[in-house]
Amino acid sequence: MYTLFGALGSPYSLKMRAVLRYRRIPHIWAHGANTRGALEQVRAPVIPVMRYPDGTHHNDSTPLIYDLEARHAERSIIPPDPARAFLAHLIEDFADEWVTKAMFGYRWLEEVDQIQMSRWLAFDTLKGGSLETSQSFAEQFRARQVGRMAIVGCTRGNFPLIEASTRALLSALEAHVVNRHGLFGTRPSMAEFGLYGQLSQLGVDPTPEAMMRADFPYCFRWLLHIDDMSGVEGEWDAEDAEYAPAIRAILGQVGSIYLPFLIANADAAQAGAETFAFTAMGLPYTQGVFKYQVRCLADLRARFAALDAAAHARIDPLLDDAGCLAALRGA
Repeated sequence: MYTLFGALGSPYSLKMRAVLRYRRIPHIWAHGANTRGALEQVRAPVIPVMRYPDGTHHNDSTPLIYDLEARHAERSIIPPDPARAFLAHLIEDFADEWVTKAMFGYRWLEEVDQIQMSRWLAFDTLKGGSLETSQSFAEQFRARQVGRMAIVGCTRGNFPLIEASTRALLSALEAHVVNRHGLFGTRPSMAEFGLYGQLSQLGVDPTPEAMMRADFPYCFRWLLHIDDMSGVEGEWDAEDAEYAPAIRAILGQVGSIYLPFLIANADAAQAGAETFAFTAMGLPYTQGVFKYQVRCLADLRARFAALDAAAHARIDPLLDDAGCLAALRGA
């Protein structure tokens, strides 16, 4: 039995809970104050933390997904075609490292969202103890999160790009999910779970929830389906099947926004700079350098280089059309 220590307000926690549910891996969902002891067991004290059946504790959602793949063969979320498996990983990485900015920005930029969500998150954590205690904790948490906005790039100056990118992503998904829920077949991949984790929070925070309900109602409803797909069987698309338009649209964002973002960050880190800037969709963006995202770019390039010639033949033209190919080659 696994135990997943997380929080309802954590996109990566809900991502991993959805993975465990779909894969029918027996687990306990522990959240709120119950996470404190687990955080002491891992080097980077961030949720979700998963306690394995042997009593060890691990975190970081993407490595957890791959480790579960190695331990449990049934109901894999990695497409069997290496080319499509790479695309699923690329989209999941885009969700984890770029779409998360929409989650953070919508939650902490406007006062209405700050107040509502800080109070809900305090309620989730404390599970009682009086309204006064809960709201006092909420104000402390709100101040801490708002103070981190510039660090993660979620400033008012950056938000026009973040919001434009988010609406473009939701538009692509809205057109797709009315036909089927999966991107790479009638079963979910790691890509859907990565997107779900971030978008699950937009579906409950006041401002983005209203936006999704009004403009992307089927994408909004899709979130509830991805949350628990334990009853879904489904099949993967064939290797030679046409890629869904949504995949092409999302890869277009990866090529025009996410990979330029990663490259600008990596170049700045190599130069010893503290900040970097780039422009996408005609909109400016600037942020402090993140070492973790330097590793993300290196990992994507290594995975891409490791593909065999047949896999490259299947996806290189697609990636070239999306503006991704040169960046992934390191050219």
